[in-house]
Amino acid sequence: MSTTPHELHTFMAQITEEMASEYGRIYARAAEDPGTAGDEGEENWAALLREWLPPNYHVRTKGRLLSHDGTTSPQIDVLILKPSYPRKLLEKKIWLADGVAAAFECKTTLKAVHVADSVKRCEAFKNLIKPRFGSPRRELRSSPIYGVLAHSHSWKGKKSKPEENVAQALHSAREKITHPRFELDVICVADLATWTFSYAPYYAASWFPSIQEELQKELGGDWGVITSMVCASPGTQRQELTFRPIAALLANVIQGLAWSDISMRDLADYYRLVNMWGSAEGPQRRWPASVYSTEVFNGLSEGKFTTGLDWDEWSLAGL
Repeated sequence: MSTTPHELHTFMAQITEEMASEYGRIYARAAEDPGTAGDEGEENWAALLREWLPPNYHVRTKGRLLSHDGTTSPQIDVLILKPSYPRKLLEKKIWLADGVAAAFECKTTLKAVHVADSVKRCEAFKNLIKPRFGSPRRELRSSPIYGVLAHSHSWKGKKSKPEENVAQALHSAREKITHPRFELDVICVADLATWTFSYAPYYAASWFPSIQEELQKELGGDWGVITSMVCASPGTQRQELTFRPIAALLANVIQGLAWSDISMRDLADYYRLVNMWGSAEGPQRRWPASVYSTEVFNGLSEGKFTTGLDWDEWSLAGL
């Protein structure tokens, strides 16, 4: 194996430097014209996505999602529209919810209140899509991919702990979520870290004999589900030379899109093998098995899950 840094990591470092330069330029004028500063920040992220997504995906800014029942969402900053989206409607600012692959809030400077508000807003957006059934992934994840994109953060003091502050805000907000499918998919702070959603669709209390009874009480049975927002940063497991938060964002978005777009799976696998995701860690939240439909509950109870298989909706890997 070559000891030379992979070119993709070099590209990601260059992009990170460009984003930092843009943040400095935008921040300098933000106080006198916050509206324009916000618009420019959104365009930075939209440009990044246009440059790295396949050309048949449409990246747009501003608008509201329209559900099949006529319900509309709050305004969103940046959207990725599916290749099948009607061309006639590409310039409208009311977006057909089921034609939206991903939606992102953009913040020039992230604060704790933004994290809490985004968790609440995520549920509103995912509620626009009819719930899916039939496999663990279908029932634990919901379209569209929903996330928060920020150039930087507000915790700049010498003793500040920005990663911990985001994690605490996430923990408090996530405790109020009523179902795993309403969880955020990603938070990317370009100069800090990226938090991505992960899950274990089957988690047996018997795997941990020393706390088995405690887990059974918490899960309401012999097994349940685990979800987490795991954090990857340059300092996580000493990956300063290779990891960039923007890389993890792009790899995560490509992975999410590839579950429904088979043509993207080779690239998604490549990004994973190159380790654009980076090493990540984070606290878990446990859910009872009752979050599943009867069909999936029975299937998992009977051992229908798989191990080590890529792109299998019954896999224990839970990406």
